[in-house]
Amino acid sequence: MHGPSPDTLHPFNGEPHTVFLKNVITRPTIEVGDFTYYNDEAHAAEFESRNVRYHFDFIGDRLKIGRFCALAQGTTFIMSGANHAMTGFSTFPFNIFCDAWRETFDPATIFGHLKGDTLVGHDVWFGANATVMPGVTICSGAIIGANAVVASDVPPFAVVVGNPARVVKLRFDEDTIDRLLEIAWWNWPVEKITRHLVAIQGADLGALEAAAAEDNSRLDAVGQAG
Repeated sequence: MHGPSPDTLHPFNGEPHTVFLKNVITRPTIEVGDFTYYNDEAHAAEFESRNVRYHFDFIGDRLKIGRFCALAQGTTFIMSGANHAMTGFSTFPFNIFCDAWRETFDPATIFGHLKGDTLVGHDVWFGANATVMPGVTICSGAIIGANAVVASDVPPFAVVVGNPARVVKLRFDEDTIDRLLEIAWWNWPVEKITRHLVAIQGADLGALEAAAAEDNSRLDAVGQAG
């Protein structure tokens, strides 16, 4: 028993509208985990150039997306290169247009307030046309509503909507969330995930915890037999 290969470019019956995202990423400043997919009727394979905006190597910020994330059409990440200087009276980027204007540029006016890497955990679902602003951390299990603009960090298993995005609820109580983060099924080998899809997709936490403990039980049994 096994699932699809994470190296498959078009995992949805070969249709070009869906890609396992890591297979269309070429830049070392973008990292995407296995089985995370992007769906776009016309431009799925162009995610790197169309949906990661203002991502310049000289800035140095990184985009990291975990495993088993689902990105609907139009999910966009605004990176730190979008920032303009805000320390003076004007925010106009004079320095990018000609040499005479570059001479007066003070890099600290921009680099001094950059927010760093944009981080997405595992099993995060992005609704259509969601936008993530620079330096945001979205924790595992979160749901990002359609058209949401995420400008601040999102807790694990939170549902956020709106502009700016706000938490409208947690998907589970705090104890359940802690236990789910401890289980971290998204880190299991794909063979184990395939065996326990019913528990992963279900709502019986005890069954999922039993599945998580399965390999330890087998190792204990092998050790005792030896």
